Amino acid sequence: MKGLFTALLASSVLLLSACSKDDDNKVKVAINTGPDEAIWQVVQQVAKDKYKLDVEVLNFNDYVLPNEALNNKEVDANAFQSLPYLESQSKERGYKFAVVGKTFVFPIAAYSHKIKNISELQNGATITISNEATTLGRSLLLLQAQGLIKLKDGVGYLPTSLDIVENPKNLKLVEVDTPQLTRTLDDPNVSLSIINTNFSAQAGLSAHRDGLFMESASSPYVNALVSREDNKDSDKIQKLKAALQSPEVAAKAEEVYKGDAIKGW
Repeated sequence: MKGLFTALLASSVLLLSACSKDDDNKVKVAINTGPDEAIWQVVQQVAKDKYKLDVEVLNFNDYVLPNEALNNKEVDANAFQSLPYLESQSKERGYKFAVVGKTFVFPIAAYSHKIKNISELQNGATITISNEATTLGRSLLLLQAQGLIKLKDGVGYLPTSLDIVENPKNLKLVEVDTPQLTRTLDDPNVSLSIINTNFSAQAGLSAHRDGLFMESASSPYVNALVSREDNKDSDKIQKLKAALQSPEVAAKAEEVYKGDAIKGW
């Protein structure tokens, strides 16, 4: 009986050891649906070839669920959000996340099917912007940089429409869900829309080619690879970072985004 117990115990230890080793070679990552999917195919290949790491990618079509999945330990990391957005969400929802490494700056830009130049923007024109706090603030800062509005001093990265102190053209700023912004370009009442690169790219738009104006390369809105505090130093997360910040991935991002993705590391 004692011998049987010892054998069973030894088998259990070996099984747990095998599972633990297997888990160390697998990692789940949440990203946004769109052009990033092609980039992450390269991350998966580099991780497999160089680090013997299996990367499973889960695609989401919004900005809330990837963080919820990470917080609930449904994934090991995510890669979709800018640093200001991460900071905002962590404060609002109490996330205990860690920045593992920077990825790319995806410049936000203004697009239009109605006008070709900002000088054509009429008084009272309608501009659609994101209703998500960080992207909204980013859009307002871009409009301010173009001299279209003026914001209160000291608003930081998260201004709202209530912070507008000057609007010389009496522009109508309409807030909509971020994934719907590209659709508003076909609205006859909309003159301009401020759209994130990952969503504009899905509609075949390029910030450099099609944008009337866009953020500069010095934008603080660099995206990041994010994990939880409890797994940030794990071997598989560090291998994932190395695969993501590889020359192969940088080259793929250049190919996919055609200059609209600026390497952040």
